[in-house]
Amino acid sequence: MITVLKSGVSEQQRNQLIEWFEDQGLRVHISEGEYQTVLGLIGDTSRIDEELVASLDMVDTVKRISEPYKKANRKFHPEQTKITVGDVTIGDGSLVVLAGPCSVESEEQILEVAEKVKAAGASILWGGAFKSRTSPYAFQGMQAEGIGLLLAAKKATGLPIMTEITSAENLALYEDVDILQVGSRSMQNFELLKQLGRCNKPVLLKRGISNTLKELLMSAEYIMAGGNEQVILCERGIRTFETTTKNTLDLSAIPALREMTHLPILVDPSQATGNARMVEPMALAATAAGADGLIIEVHNNPGKALCDGALALTPEQFAAAAEKLRKIHKALK
Repeated sequence: MITVLKSGVSEQQRNQLIEWFEDQGLRVHISEGEYQTVLGLIGDTSRIDEELVASLDMVDTVKRISEPYKKANRKFHPEQTKITVGDVTIGDGSLVVLAGPCSVESEEQILEVAEKVKAAGASILWGGAFKSRTSPYAFQGMQAEGIGLLLAAKKATGLPIMTEITSAENLALYEDVDILQVGSRSMQNFELLKQLGRCNKPVLLKRGISNTLKELLMSAEYIMAGGNEQVILCERGIRTFETTTKNTLDLSAIPALREMTHLPILVDPSQATGNARMVEPMALAATAAGADGLIIEVHNNPGKALCDGALALTPEQFAAAAEKLRKIHKALK
């Protein structure tokens, strides 16, 4: 249930109403907008007399919400969420591009890529340290050493960094990482999500290859229910009958999620297509569809990459694509 207060309601009046709701055994999520305040009631609201609440002078409207995700629900939080990482804001109407290699492989590699993607306009450096791989024999990443190299690249370029976390046991290693990525394979690792709900860092949550948008939002709810409301959603393609591409990029998820949630929405065209030639056109399409940002994999030598070289752009290809992305975004505005 949500209760929308009229403009001009005093803080004392609001607090009295919140206290009454809490006395009924409910938790209250407060969303302060520019023109109105929304109180989201979480818990068993069946005992609440909707007509009684609506009759209060301070109350504008009362609505019952059927969706099980509350904190991630746009009805609870009409204002768009903006997440700030260093000097970068995600969700404010700008187009944020995260770029870097699928896997950190050496100091020379990550420093070169970081410098070149920054020069081309990337706002955040992405790089994999701990890797979730389908095969146990595939390269699993440089792990703790890889995080150290990402931090060295951050120091050298000033770019905030994002890398994937695969286990809550390693959380201490991520103290200086700016954004924690939950990969598609971990989207429903609920114990990990609970732990991330207790940390004060932005979390990028990727949609699983066979998961619905509702399930994605329920996973976001796990993080937010723990107290961490800095969640960024990412569409990275889903599994369909089509085998031409690695996955099928569901661009309809962008406008659909925009109606369902207030959280920022990113798109990963690299993992979705699995083919470097398709990354640029799908990145342009995602921008036109209204994505808040993109994750694009960039490697200085894709032919010798230890992980997903087939889908990585060269720094020169990334620079050309980034210029087109800026033009598309500018045209839309």
